[in-house]
Amino acid sequence: MTPVLVFDIETVPDVAGLRRLDDETAALTDAEVAERAFAARREKTGSDFLPHHVHRIVAISCAFRDREGFRVRSLGAPDDPETTLIQSFFKVIERYTPTLVSWNGGAFDLPVLNYRALVHGIAAAKYWDMGEDDRDFKWNNYIARYHMRHTDLMDVLAMYQPRANAPLDALAKMCGFPGKMGMDGSQVWQAFQEGRIEEIRNYCETDVVNTYLLYARFQLMRGALTQDDYETEIDVVKRALASERGPQWQEYLAAFAA
Repeated sequence: MTPVLVFDIETVPDVAGLRRLDDETAALTDAEVAERAFAARREKTGSDFLPHHVHRIVAISCAFRDREGFRVRSLGAPDDPETTLIQSFFKVIERYTPTLVSWNGGAFDLPVLNYRALVHGIAAAKYWDMGEDDRDFKWNNYIARYHMRHTDLMDVLAMYQPRANAPLDALAKMCGFPGKMGMDGSQVWQAFQEGRIEEIRNYCETDVVNTYLLYARFQLMRGALTQDDYETEIDVVKRALASERGPQWQEYLAAFAA
């Protein structure tokens, strides 16, 4: 059984980076620096969603499925620096060579991880291998869009057509899964400023579980799982979550049953 690693990141404005790029921010608070960047972005594009390279990662959550079972965790500790979180993510890839699964990971999560790893000088040899070290990676690697070693489930289901993209929360709920819990991505910056990093990590963890459940449904649809296999897989996830300590899981399982 090839291990499966579902991942999701949460980000905030990279205030330190924004200060380097804007000489007029020296006297501003972090919140003011971010708002200045949001305002400039709104004026330019109509949206305050910042460019990928000025996002700072504050949480990386993973759902991991292998022969030993199903586990869900946020990497590192709440107060760990961004470098530790990113290094931990690429170390998992180095150790297990899993199938990566994401929802919009090709358009957002991985590009942000790429930029932040570059900024911090973090090595990720297995992730970047396109056949130079392992010949199998020439035909199936993490980088190429149409290879399955990284399955961006949103991208695949939309047939690589951005206009057909569906939101994770909506599709999860339509399939009978709980969907998002606690907050959404637009609330992360405010929560981070208020020191609610544990809440951010908990929210991120529910997202990776939603994504894994949709991935199992996808595997059923494409014939990789039988109906019995699929039902067993959903039960594995439920039993694993029932043993987790996080406060979000009781609410999540209750929503599952609703």
